Amino acid sequence: MIAAFEGWNDAGESASGAISHLLSEWDHHLIGEFEPEDFYDFQVNRPQVKVDENILREIVWPNTQIYAINTPQLGHDFIIVKGMEPSMRWPTFAKELLDLADDHEVSIFITMGALLADVPHSRPISVSGSGAHPEVAKRLGVEISRYEGPTGIIGILQDACTKRGLDAVSLWAAVPHYFSQPPSPKASLALINALEDFLEISIPQGDLPELAKEWERGVDEMANEDLEIGDYVKQLENSKDAADLPEASGDAIAREFERFLRRREDGA
Repeated sequence: MIAAFEGWNDAGESASGAISHLLSEWDHHLIGEFEPEDFYDFQVNRPQVKVDENILREIVWPNTQIYAINTPQLGHDFIIVKGMEPSMRWPTFAKELLDLADDHEVSIFITMGALLADVPHSRPISVSGSGAHPEVAKRLGVEISRYEGPTGIIGILQDACTKRGLDAVSLWAAVPHYFSQPPSPKASLALINALEDFLEISIPQGDLPELAKEWERGVDEMANEDLEIGDYVKQLENSKDAADLPEASGDAIAREFERFLRRREDGA
């Protein structure tokens, strides 16, 4: 099960963008959705009015949808969870979602999120993987989460997975705080790449690489036009380059080569 939620956990709509990319590249069908009235405050997440080609109005309510994806070419099938972070009744929301995971014999729950950070847009977007329990983190080869402070629905779901004995991992992309307007395709691509690496599979990239390049060019133009932002970006670049150890760069090259080999084998 792979999940992302718009809102507090989704800087630059990076994680929800990654989930939308998966749905655009993999055949899927809807298998469930939550009752909006049970979990959303409509004064916080207001319903949207849409008008079709016949000028007929439709109300679209904030919600979370669950999709099934059959991937016979891979070692696993997937359930994708996409929606807005619920406004209330989080324990019940988590219970219902994990009940569905149990019904479909989910073996691992992967959440994706994004946060604002002091990072330069011109360098690779870093993605950290963490587990909510030391034993799970060690077994799955990710860091143990040491975060303390306010949390979102992702933190609640991670905790609920731990209590159920379901393996859970969270992938977080660091988005440059000085340009966090959505969309953030470079961060979405980084999350897709991290998901590939963790699952050791190949995921079609579609137009994400080109969108990421266009995004970076756009931020370059903004930084060139604003001297203050340009100087700040240079400081971040210098700090990032000084902090990155040579072996870390080597690891990144190795991961990229492994992705290349997987895509070539899968014809992606």
